[in-house]
This record gives sequence, C-alpha cells and structure tokens, in this order.
Amino acid sequence: MSVFGDGLDKAVQKAFTRPAPKSAGPQMRYMVKQLGGTKAVADLLGMSQRQVERYVAGKAKKPRADLAARLEREVSKRWQPQIRAKARQKAATTGGIVIDARARMGYTAPIGSTDQDRIRHLTVALPPRYAARLFDAQEAGATDDALKEIAAEALKEVYFQDNGRRAGSLEEVRFTDVEHIEFDL
Repeated sequence: MSVFGDGLDKAVQKAFTRPAPKSAGPQMRYMVKQLGGTKAVADLLGMSQRQVERYVAGKAKKPRADLAARLEREVSKRWQPQIRAKARQKAATTGGIVIDARARMGYTAPIGSTDQDRIRHLTVALPPRYAARLFDAQEAGATDDALKEIAAEALKEVYFQDNGRRAGSLEEVRFTDVEHIEFDL
C-alpha cells in the first residue's frame, strides 16, 4: 500500500464529476469497455473470461472480497481520465496542493540549534512546482519513499525556511513515522 500515492489519488478523485460504479456488474461492463474485451479484463483481474462474462450479463453479482478490491482499484484508476488530467494540470500550474500531515519531523542544522525530531501536525499549501513534481514522480512509478522525499523538500522550503525568509542554513528535513497524510487540490 502506497500512503503517498493513494493520498494523491484521493485528492484527484475529489474533482470527479460523477461517482464511479459501485457494484460488480457495472464495474465489469466499464472495464470491458475500457480494455476492449472480456479476455483483457480476465487477464488483468486474474480470473476466467467466462466469469467476467457472467458479471457483465448480470448472472454473477457478488465477487469475493479480494476480487472486489482489485476490481474497484482498477476501475478507480481508469475513471474519468480527462477530469483527472485537468485536476493534475491545474494543481501543477496554478493551484498548487495542500498537504495535511501528522508525522515525525526534524531537520539537520548547524550545531547549537534545536533539530530534535518530534511529532508535528502540519497543514501547508505547497506551490504548483511541488504539485507537478509529486504528480510527475507518481506517474513515473516512483516509490513511496521518493514521494516522501519530494514532500520533505517542499516542507523544508515552505514551512521550515518560510520561502527563504528564515533558517537559511537548514540542510535536510527528516519526514518519518507518518501517522496521517492527506492531499487536497
């Protein structure tokens, strides 16, 4: 489970104009339409083509819990791609992104300063360039650690250094033990 990646996906999903299908039949029909056939859906979900056809026809209604989770994840990944792209583009060019995090944060600073890690709850508006970096890294398949590094760098500049107005000698921000992370566009 990717905490940062899932958080970015949830932020983009708030921009959707219609809810994604909830039950198995409509979800299967949507996937068949998106992938161009029942064989492709069966291969993607790891099930038989005949079972996919049963869901599409309405003969099968209640999938196993693991199949239901995979199906919902695949549908939400593909739902309203143009609206998803517009929301990402807006955040990356004009709007920026808001990060709400509760985590252990500290920093590396010159000797004599208080750089002790501690649990902090921050809600910070990040500039569009960091939203663009987060979304680009996510699309490139970056790991949760890579996304966390980008977020830590953004927090260093925006929160700890106040966009260059203080703590100029701050070297590195540590962002660990994430208890809660949420993004908003």
